[in-house]
Amino acid sequence: MTRKPSVLDRIVERKHREVADAKTRVPLESLRDRIAELGRPRNFFRAVVDAPEQERTRVIAEIKRRSPSGGILRADFDPVTIARQYHEAGAAAISCLTDEEDFGGRLEYIHQIRDAMPLPVLRKDFIVDAYQVWESRAAGADAILLIAECLKERDIIDFQILATELGMTTLLEVHDVESLYRAINHVGFPHPGYSLLGINNRDLRTMTTDLSHTLRMVDLVEDRRVLVSESGITQPQDLLRLREHGVRIVLVGEHLMRQSHPGDALRRLLGG
Repeated sequence: MTRKPSVLDRIVERKHREVADAKTRVPLESLRDRIAELGRPRNFFRAVVDAPEQERTRVIAEIKRRSPSGGILRADFDPVTIARQYHEAGAAAISCLTDEEDFGGRLEYIHQIRDAMPLPVLRKDFIVDAYQVWESRAAGADAILLIAECLKERDIIDFQILATELGMTTLLEVHDVESLYRAINHVGFPHPGYSLLGINNRDLRTMTTDLSHTLRMVDLVEDRRVLVSESGITQPQDLLRLREHGVRIVLVGEHLMRQSHPGDALRRLLGG
């Protein structure tokens, strides 16, 4: 019986077409020229990784207009205003969706957000080609997301090396135990100060979220300082549960974006 393509499968297939088109519109040499004019990236890793004895949770606050599971998250979408709210509310870093078709993002949002506040910015997209790593830095990104389920191991390694050479942090994301076993040895490569491990609490088949997903997998992770729990986090008690298991970094998006004032929602989440 043929397996029905998942949402992720369809997005990855589309990404390959988009990258091929982007390469014809903006050659790699043009990206290199743009990067040469930029300063060094902000240190995303240092912004979110605390010393082991510190108890506070660092929040990577996400900006996205819509999602395949949640539809339109907010009609009054202004990424710069939201980024400023997040900064003022105590976010440690920003995650910005740049996929346009399914998430309503745009690559140029990264520079706009970065120019408006001092936090480092993660480009959250579906990276399937080294061209996108160059493209991310040229757009001003300080970090990139790599989804293990989208990539062969050799690509994970190559993209991590390139990102480190460009001064960017990588957040290597897994969704299940099989992918964690496949990816965990690559966390901290090629330099431990540029690499984070994310566990996404969203089931890619049903698109539902369950915070317990992180808690079931956390014992497999030796260095929990670099572990990021993603999705399904909505209240201060969730942060407390994660801290009790040594997880002190979270990525929160959909919950905050659905609130009338995302910054106030982040303050409430942080207990302020």
